Amino acid sequence: MALDAVCFGHYKQGMNNIPFVKMHGLGNDFVVFDGRRDPAMLDLDNASAARIADRKTGVGCDQLIVIEPPRDRDADAFMRIRNNDGGEVGACGNAARCIADILMTELQRRDVTIQTVAGLLEANGLEDGRVTVDMGIARLDWRDIPLAEAADTNHIPVALGDLRDPVGVNVGNPHAVFFVENAERIDIEKLGPVLEHHAMFPERANIEVCHIISPDRIRMRVWERGVGVTRACGTGACAVGVAAARRGLTGRKVDIVLDGGELTIEWLPDEHVLMTGPVSTSFSGFLHPSLLGLH
Repeated sequence: MALDAVCFGHYKQGMNNIPFVKMHGLGNDFVVFDGRRDPAMLDLDNASAARIADRKTGVGCDQLIVIEPPRDRDADAFMRIRNNDGGEVGACGNAARCIADILMTELQRRDVTIQTVAGLLEANGLEDGRVTVDMGIARLDWRDIPLAEAADTNHIPVALGDLRDPVGVNVGNPHAVFFVENAERIDIEKLGPVLEHHAMFPERANIEVCHIISPDRIRMRVWERGVGVTRACGTGACAVGVAAARRGLTGRKVDIVLDGGELTIEWLPDEHVLMTGPVSTSFSGFLHPSLLGLH
């Protein structure tokens, strides 16, 4: 998928409107801008990001992504990530696959390095069209989640309704993973926002609810901080794979079944987490300047 096929290459100097492409990974959807070509997007503020992400009055997305010039000489590009509420976050696994797909086509390579606030991500394109991203080392210390106080991150003392005893994992952002008998029966829309803002999570947390289908297969639902219920969350799937292995519920390679489809997660012996899944493009277009508050 070349950039000119997703609108960026058709951008003409002097036009007021800014091109974007709408992409998704298993239904976790993104509005992607190329800040390398449109410098106005490099100074995007939270309010403008939230206007663009609004599903009724903007383009609509779970996360807004800006591709920027890399700061690290080993990276091919920098990926800036903003949630639906406009706030910036450090990592997004599904978005990483989408940006990797753009860069691989642009550079005519099957391997690229993406720089994020959380660090460098190595990505590889597979023959079947899926993309594998090395999400880095899963951080498990209570200070790294972070938690408000010292605690065993394999058994965090947090409970609400039918959810209790989560596992804490940081994969570029904080996650609390709850194992239950049947994830479908949990009212995640009710419990998710309360747990996201629980006092134990000073930077808030993504909330995953899941049950074990088999030793290599897990059903997962997710409430993303700053977004709400989404059809998929790449870093959340990574956190679930790590959490299940830590608890001895599965092996270190599992398929995660989300509302939008499946991701394969492998927690390597060196503690790095590999995420493999599909990439899809929905449409491209041009952003009206009013969404940036220009007029």
